[in-house]
Amino acid sequence: MTTHEFIEIAGARENNLQNVSLKIPKGKITVFTGVSGSGKSSLVFDTIAAEAQRQLNETFTAFVQGFLPHYGQPDVDEIAHLNAPIIIDQKRVGGGSRSTVGTYTDISAVLRVLFSRAGVPSAGPAYAYSFNTPQGMCPECEGIGRTTQLDLGRLLDRRLSLNGGAILHPDFKPGKWLWKTYAMSGLFDNDKAIQDYTEKELHDLLHGQDLKVSLGEINMTYEGLVVRFDRMYLKKDAAAMSERSRAVFERFVTSQVCPVCAGGRLNAAALASKIDGLNIAQWSDLEAGEVIARLEQLTDPLAVQIAAKLKERMGHLVDIGLGYLSLGRETATLSGGESQRLKMIRHLGGSLTDMLYILDEPSVGLHARDVARLTGLLRQLRDKGNTVLVVEHDPDVIEVADHIVDMGPGAGTHGGQVVFEGSYAELKQADTLTGRFLQNALPIKEKVRQPTGQMTVKDAKLHNLKNVTVNIPTGVLTVVTGVAGSGKSTLINDIFLAQHPEAVVIDQSRIGANSRSAPATYTGIMDDIRKAFAKASGASPALFSFNSEGSCPNCSGLGVVYTDLAFMEGITSVCEVCGGKRFKPEVLEYHLRGKNISEVLDMTAEEALAFFSEKKIKAVLQAMNDVGLGYLKLGQPLSTVSGGEGQRLKLATELHKQGSVYVMDEPTTGLHLSDIGLLMGLIDRLVDAGNTVILIEHQLDVIRQADWLVDLGPEGGHAGGEVLYEGPPTGLRAEKRSITGRFI
Repeated sequence: MTTHEFIEIAGARENNLQNVSLKIPKGKITVFTGVSGSGKSSLVFDTIAAEAQRQLNETFTAFVQGFLPHYGQPDVDEIAHLNAPIIIDQKRVGGGSRSTVGTYTDISAVLRVLFSRAGVPSAGPAYAYSFNTPQGMCPECEGIGRTTQLDLGRLLDRRLSLNGGAILHPDFKPGKWLWKTYAMSGLFDNDKAIQDYTEKELHDLLHGQDLKVSLGEINMTYEGLVVRFDRMYLKKDAAAMSERSRAVFERFVTSQVCPVCAGGRLNAAALASKIDGLNIAQWSDLEAGEVIARLEQLTDPLAVQIAAKLKERMGHLVDIGLGYLSLGRETATLSGGESQRLKMIRHLGGSLTDMLYILDEPSVGLHARDVARLTGLLRQLRDKGNTVLVVEHDPDVIEVADHIVDMGPGAGTHGGQVVFEGSYAELKQADTLTGRFLQNALPIKEKVRQPTGQMTVKDAKLHNLKNVTVNIPTGVLTVVTGVAGSGKSTLINDIFLAQHPEAVVIDQSRIGANSRSAPATYTGIMDDIRKAFAKASGASPALFSFNSEGSCPNCSGLGVVYTDLAFMEGITSVCEVCGGKRFKPEVLEYHLRGKNISEVLDMTAEEALAFFSEKKIKAVLQAMNDVGLGYLKLGQPLSTVSGGEGQRLKLATELHKQGSVYVMDEPTTGLHLSDIGLLMGLIDRLVDAGNTVILIEHQLDVIRQADWLVDLGPEGGHAGGEVLYEGPPTGLRAEKRSITGRFI
């Protein structure tokens, strides 16, 4: 055991924390609980993780620090005895088309070593089997597996002439500079339809090269349309294009599986090399479970040794409930929960000890069955001699904690204090929101609503769905269940939504958070607030925007000023001109019912609901309070809003729309047990008003309260994609193959 047995925090005041001091035991699992907005993330991520990361970064030279992310000094008197941190958050794993499950976890590296030693015939060293090296990649698609070609039919309307706008690309419109390079080249009759061109004229228009032409005073080398398009777009990395360029580019190209490597990404030598009858691309397309089964069949002594290492790494994928993934799956297609579990795998293989692991709701997107596997992994991390801090709402994860810190008592200004410290058994007896809700699970709904009709999805075969036909009843609450990877998202987000594009969708993507957006701007009520001020004062509405005419010139309406100190930590300070109020002094002279615009933006949604009488504003504020966000300030930057809060803000924005079909993807993400009842109340109101609501959800209390269940499974990946049960929740228990049925 280390000499210091606790991480000690004194006087933490970050965000809403009210001078919090506490001791966290080392070498244990400590779970932080409390309602959304109670200060868990402010304490764990913005204070402990930020300071640990900052101190670690300061051990590097100033030159290296210039390349590392900057962490400001958190508002805390002292943090003592920190360990080096490993932060596993919910940000999705990005990484473009070259990043796969195999490359991200480094498991592909072991598979490449296996092929370099045991592949027949050998293609050479391990890097000759990598689609990210010039020695291994397919020469045609450069290791992407797909090729992109210009679709001339979309770029050129051959019935028109150059003057008539035959080139359909917006940058080549008649009169624009790029158009002039063709029209003024002297090579073409600009009023002749393209379809009437001679063979030479058409060749010059499309493929002409090295022709010297003069545009007025300027001499230049002429480039045919196809040549220029290749240079402007196809030779550029799509990731480097602006959003507009990419959107334009996608209108004029078709993408197809690479004809040379057939999607295998590798050159002929690498694809010719095989183990057990399969090449490395085929091995990478197998699900993790199948790879393990095939590795056990290998007999070559050299291969067996490397296969043991590979089996161990693939075993971690299975243990964590991702056995349905293949190494070739692109990381950009993974959900938030899958991304987080993949990050855990990277650390499980390591042998570091005495580290500080910090996890953000690792149970997100996990079926009740897989939560048990997750808690096993948390114990493994602890038993290696590490300190594990977890922010979590799931009772099964809270139960494995050695120590629990419960934040509260409420959210926002009503939170920010430690209301309980101790064991799980003690928490169940404690008079805190978390303690009270750990004791009562909701019963299975016996009296379900009757459907008013049905919407049918027929013969769905996408991804792993096995020719599925499902009837989704209208006018009731349907919950779609099943383990991760069973096909829930494919069925609803891909197929159902494609057939019903009018549905209101509330998904898990982060809300566009920057320092200029706030709840008032995001929900759209800022316009109405500005109009109300303009009406009361006779001034222009633009004056009352901190992003427009009314903004303080010193801080451009941000309320804070950022000072860059080169290689040292940058400083954020309150703007001394406006004092953090964001507006010019003359704007603050105008009042609405005795309050200026800055004072109104400093109100919480709860206070604002009592203040405003305007109908449109009231409807949104009521919805914000209904989803449990009464504590958010109207002008608070969205970059300070947690994932769960962001999703409820989306919900509040959509609630007063009269959509007839609502689709929600795991709406309980980031929700405390006490808020789930609140969410269910909202959903019940939507359904009672005649709407159809479809949820994808793992939370058992929500599943028990459905009118209709669609359970997919039985497992994930190839072993999933079937509909096991459709009907009211009471009947699910009788379905023998349903894993969900065992848990509800």
